[in-house]
Amino acid sequence: MSIQPLPDDQPPSEATTAASLHRLTLPGPMLQRGFWLYVWRVQTPKGERLYVGRTGDSSSPHATAPYTRMGQHLGFSKAANSLRRLLTEAGVEPENCHQFELISYGPIFPEIGMTKDQLRADQMLRHIPVRDKVAALEKQLRDALVAAGYSVLNVVHSRKNCDAAQWSAVRDAFTEHFPNLGHFDP
Repeated sequence: MSIQPLPDDQPPSEATTAASLHRLTLPGPMLQRGFWLYVWRVQTPKGERLYVGRTGDSSSPHATAPYTRMGQHLGFSKAANSLRRLLTEAGVEPENCHQFELISYGPIFPEIGMTKDQLRADQMLRHIPVRDKVAALEKQLRDALVAAGYSVLNVVHSRKNCDAAQWSAVRDAFTEHFPNLGHFDP
């Protein structure tokens, strides 16, 4: 009687893809928790696509660092991978993209700290107004990028008005990477 090895027991005779070395450089300040705005610039086989986002949860009193969103956006958790989902819906497999660049601005506001005696509901009362201010800036940034001719994958919803001085600072910061942005103000 002979035992036949299962296919999983056999060592791979050749790799299905060629291994290569890649590098990701992360600036230390991107580790700071707080309320940030960011734009993903993705070089896809179909051309450049942008995605506009923010930190500052809608369902919890937390505002994480932008680097945390990197893995979430491109991961497989359906609750957090909106960039992956939107690329796939546009007929682009994220693994086939040439490059992902994350451009972050912040922290615009610090994360609202919680004390030992504070209830979650009290924390949310402090968190929501700040989150709403950043959401208004996120929408303004997304709409301005679209008006400036950039291809943005996502739609941002906010009914709040943004502060003019804060918007000016945001627009000026992102204009460094998106020059057409400086000519449009929705």
